Amino acid sequence: MFPSWTQLKRSSILRMALSGSETMNQDEHEESFILRAFKIAAVVALYWFVSITMVFLNNYLLDNRELDAPLFVTFYQCVVTVGLCWIMQLFAKLCPGVIDFPSVRFDLKTSREVLPLSIVFIGMITFNNLCLKYVGVAFYTIGRSLSTVFNVLLSFVILKQTTSYQALICCGTILGGFWLGVDQEGLAGSLSWSGVFFGVLASAFVSLNAIYTKKVMPAVDGSIWKLSFYNNINACVLFLPLIFVFGEVGKVGSFSGLTNLHFWGMMTLGGVFGFAIGYVTGLQIKFTSPLTHNVSGTAKACAQTVIAVVYNSSSKSLLWWTSNMMVLGGSSAYTWVKSREMQKSTHRGPQDSAKEKLLFAEKENSGV
Repeated sequence: MFPSWTQLKRSSILRMALSGSETMNQDEHEESFILRAFKIAAVVALYWFVSITMVFLNNYLLDNRELDAPLFVTFYQCVVTVGLCWIMQLFAKLCPGVIDFPSVRFDLKTSREVLPLSIVFIGMITFNNLCLKYVGVAFYTIGRSLSTVFNVLLSFVILKQTTSYQALICCGTILGGFWLGVDQEGLAGSLSWSGVFFGVLASAFVSLNAIYTKKVMPAVDGSIWKLSFYNNINACVLFLPLIFVFGEVGKVGSFSGLTNLHFWGMMTLGGVFGFAIGYVTGLQIKFTSPLTHNVSGTAKACAQTVIAVVYNSSSKSLLWWTSNMMVLGGSSAYTWVKSREMQKSTHRGPQDSAKEKLLFAEKENSGV
């Protein structure tokens, strides 16, 4: 018995409808994939722009021959960050669905709990800026490349955590790249031992900052913005006596550009980018992953070095470039090794190990 025309018509319509729905689902899937890829590319591009611009802007501010006051420059950026935290809180209240920012009221007890981290934080940003002041942007990646090595060292001393041979090989590669870079910079006649010294100290304080951040996080309910708020308020207070002790008050008072709006505009812009780097870092991790963030940071550091060399019309030797590749390659390999170890650890069972804490903290290794 043959099917009737009505049955054929219904089955044809059903097939058409099904094939049409499959095409629609495929189109929607492709559209969502393209949209997500575009968002990720935009976030990564924003992170690169903010991070590279911040480094060049700080170098411009610190390289001012008339105003040799790096502590004052850093202090002012902390003031701008505190001000921006207040402004963001206000906008979050006015536009609750658009801007998400925690409401923070200053609490003296919380400020005291954050104080140990704030002392480390001051050392980190001060030595970081001093390194940038003396070595410039081109050598900055090398000068401040030992953060990973100090992470391993301090995790062993403070957290009693051992490190795998693969991770130690990565650290050895970074150390080799650092010494080769110092050697090549010396042969070129542009080496600043002060810059190298401050770079090593900055690397050590970056690692300490990562460890102390984890210890202090419970005091601010795990909010990175609350931590930034208290950290920068404490830093503003602690910087004032340091500015007096190191004689920067007289230097600032005698600075001819003190009433120059362009100077204060650039200083404020530096503070805005310093605040923004925390936001775009979190945004990049949210849209990708901590591992991808580290890879992006490494690629950004490479691009930053190339831009600086081209901008300054510098001529660098093959060994100089090799030192950069060793540092960046060793850092990327270390991130990959630690992520693999962390995955194996989570497969064995849930454990709040020091290794996991340290890996989370290390995401900022190449963000600055």
